[in-house]
Amino acid sequence: MAQSDVRPGAHLTAAARPISTEEKTVIFASSLGTIFEWYDFYLFGVMSAIIAANFFTALDPSTRDIFTLLAFAAGFAVRPFGAIVFGRLGDLVGRKYTFLVTILIMGLSTFLVAFLPTYKSWGIAAPITLIALRLLQGLALGGEYGGAATYVAEHAPHRRRGAYTAWIQTTATVGLMLALMVILGTRLYVGEKEFADWGWRIPYGLSGVLLIVSVWIRLKLSESPAFTRMKAEGKTSKAPLTESFGNWGNLKIVILALLGATAGQAVVWYTGQFYSLFFLQTFLKVDGPTANILIALSLIIGTPFFLIFGSLSDRIGRKPIIMTGCLLAALTYFPLFNALTTYANPKLQAAIQKSPVKVTAPVGDCNLILNLTGTAKFTTGCDLTRTFLANSGYNYDKVEDASATIATVKVGDKAIAGYTAANAKEEKPRFEKEVRAALNDAGYPAKADPIPAGSGNWWMIILILTVMVIYVTMVYGPIAAMLVEFFPTRIRYTSMSLPYHIGNGWFGGFLPAISFSIVAAQGNIYSGLWYPIIIASMTFIIGMLFIKETKDVDIYADD
Repeated sequence: MAQSDVRPGAHLTAAARPISTEEKTVIFASSLGTIFEWYDFYLFGVMSAIIAANFFTALDPSTRDIFTLLAFAAGFAVRPFGAIVFGRLGDLVGRKYTFLVTILIMGLSTFLVAFLPTYKSWGIAAPITLIALRLLQGLALGGEYGGAATYVAEHAPHRRRGAYTAWIQTTATVGLMLALMVILGTRLYVGEKEFADWGWRIPYGLSGVLLIVSVWIRLKLSESPAFTRMKAEGKTSKAPLTESFGNWGNLKIVILALLGATAGQAVVWYTGQFYSLFFLQTFLKVDGPTANILIALSLIIGTPFFLIFGSLSDRIGRKPIIMTGCLLAALTYFPLFNALTTYANPKLQAAIQKSPVKVTAPVGDCNLILNLTGTAKFTTGCDLTRTFLANSGYNYDKVEDASATIATVKVGDKAIAGYTAANAKEEKPRFEKEVRAALNDAGYPAKADPIPAGSGNWWMIILILTVMVIYVTMVYGPIAAMLVEFFPTRIRYTSMSLPYHIGNGWFGGFLPAISFSIVAAQGNIYSGLWYPIIIASMTFIIGMLFIKETKDVDIYADD
């Protein structure tokens, strides 16, 4: 395997020379095209509330949120399949032409959303078509990243791969930042009402222009030198899937790359860039434009650290930087998100501390209310009262009491009797009205107060978000170089793509939906953080014990 000792060769002496014009072109073209792909992919996530209102209209607000998050996650779910299909193609035909195909699929499927009828005019066909386009995006992205990372790494001098591939690692964040900026600019230009009605289509329509630019640039690129040399020598793989996953020696490295690197990297990434945005808007009730601005500024500040940690990994290694990022995230997420509440919605923080919400119910009345699909039906008093509180975004504790006869919600000193499915028609309106009144009296805000730009709270929020983005850069900056160095040239595209996209597509992509459902089940708005903390801790342990350092591997070695 490519993890063997470095073998001498002429290319190994290239580390000291300056970057060539051709290499600059390769990095620029690969990165720009990948930025546009991430822009396309993230439009859905950033505009999830708008998407929910236009395409999942028939559902109640809480179920609508879950379905929208699942539709967002659907694109991530198919990414490993895209990795297999396009990874195989990349190892058989070449890197350049494969990621030309992926960008065409991504760009067209995104552009079509701009013209897609909503649920109001097209009914159930609207969300079905939207999810189908989302699946195409996921398939395309499954082939894009491995191609771009492999292509740049195979152009890079030895001991400079971390620095070169770090530019590819910036593209996901820059793509998200571009999406945030375009959406914010459109919102400000057309107004909130018009944006919610039709203006949301403009960022999708812009993807058509980005597609033309991306294809034009990539057509000018030549094939990777490593693949060209291997093809000329007749050493390309005839069955990359069999070699990658049918051979235990290689499959073992694929599994270790997933559990000991990409799974933890993925949850740290999606927590820092997506769940933090979701947390601000859903639980802290910060308005959308303000939340987008805060996230965008933290991304602008944090993005250079991708290049810093990528370059640093060429000197001290990929493993120590990635493992440190996972460990820091696992140890500090709870205090960081708690601080986010303190500065983004201090009234909510004060209300939680002064007048905590508690659900007291008979023993055995409280069941698991995990509702990933939004279709579960709850009948007991405990389940119904907790569902209402969770869907409204309120923090609560649960206590089972053998002496209780009915579920009761207590807000501070005020108790409100719950209801069951049997008397829901008569009692549900009364219950919800009384709970809302009690929450209001206890100081629970319906939405966060405006956060003045330049205020102390504003800067503290940006600092907290930037810290989480820096964790992202630590785990993500060196990961492309590490994955490339794990596998030999003839099966590199296929082998590295699968663990990356299972990690980021499944472990990371489902994080918002899983974390939100955990919060709904447990009541505590911070409980969703257990998911990324556990996965990041797992990766830290497995990575420290079983992952070898790869920075000195010769990726040209034919083994």
